Amino acid sequence: MPQRTLSGTAVLPAPQKATPPTATAPTAKPASVSLEGIGDVVDAGRRSGYAHLGERRLPTLGRLVAAARGAAASLGRPSLRPSRRGHWQLVPRAARRHTGGRLRVTAVALEPNSFVSGPTPRSSRQHGMEVLYLVSGRAHLIASAADGQMRSASELAAGRARVVGSDEGGGGSHHLVNTGDEVAVVVRVTA
Repeated sequence: MPQRTLSGTAVLPAPQKATPPTATAPTAKPASVSLEGIGDVVDAGRRSGYAHLGERRLPTLGRLVAAARGAAASLGRPSLRPSRRGHWQLVPRAARRHTGGRLRVTAVALEPNSFVSGPTPRSSRQHGMEVLYLVSGRAHLIASAADGQMRSASELAAGRARVVGSDEGGGGSHHLVNTGDEVAVVVRVTA
């Protein structure tokens, strides 16, 4: 009897040729399909025993930008701004309440004509990404090569987020420079 397969593991008998119904012919019951042999259906929703198949939830770019905007809105009050100038600091809890998950929210206050180094690459953060958001003042993000030569300079616009990815193997660095006449405050959200 020829067989018809629905998947690689479930096997059903082929449909029989239709015969005209007679009063003496018994009616055939449809064959029931068992999910017993189909592993991906039976194991759906269960944790895998293999570590490399584990779930890795990375935050989306939208979540990073939303967290940066929320923290910047909170830092609009001068009482919540960083007290030390020229150093990245964790923002107060009131400004971090807009973030969910494992996002790190820091801020820096820069005096005019001063700068601060950007992120240093960490091996534990392979897919590192961060968002910079200008709270007040005027600042530029300078990207330089490993030999110190400047690659690019881009202004942080008010109300716009700047996404900074990790420089894999490039050995370059980023610097944030206050190019205005007043104190610049910048929020950094790191995934």
